[in-house]
Amino acid sequence: MSRRVPLVPTLLVVCALIAAAFLFARRAPGEGSTDVRFIREMTQHHLQAIDMAVRLRDRTQDRDLRAITLDIMLSQQDQVGQMRGWLTLWGRPWAGQGMTAEHARAMGMASAADLRSLDTLPVRDAETQFLKLMIRHHQGALSMVQPVLNGGVQPAVQALAQQINATQTGEINLMKSLLARRGEQAPTPSMPDMPGMSDHHH
Repeated sequence: MSRRVPLVPTLLVVCALIAAAFLFARRAPGEGSTDVRFIREMTQHHLQAIDMAVRLRDRTQDRDLRAITLDIMLSQQDQVGQMRGWLTLWGRPWAGQGMTAEHARAMGMASAADLRSLDTLPVRDAETQFLKLMIRHHQGALSMVQPVLNGGVQPAVQALAQQINATQTGEINLMKSLLARRGEQAPTPSMPDMPGMSDHHH
């Protein structure tokens, strides 16, 4: 004799699932939201950092730099997957409007010529170039996270911004010390107010 599934508990589960889905849909950030803009732009930012790390790791034999580049490759690729997963759950495409050259520079992004130099400079020079480019890149990320650190976004997005802020601050300090050992000075932050998080793409 087959057992019947109790009707009331089943209905309660179904209702709970429907309510959760409805609540999630209502809370999903909109196309013009700070959440969506931040996630898209940080994804693009991370992808360039991964590219830079791969280029140098293929050439350098410096143990410190190999450790730094591997950490960037693994941690930022993981965060890219997380951010793209959020966009998918929110029903938003991964790509938005293109980034202007001015905005990219404000975010500390490297130019095409900068990226090529990591492949073409002598290894020792490429290592120094990488450290300078990545410090500037990280400084751009620290500027990007500022508008979301204090809330007004999804809690998970704020938590990611806090993680990026802590991790990349530490990496900047480490890379500055590596430059100092080489007798080189780190680039100073020159980021203006970020044009992206308050009025970009509106």
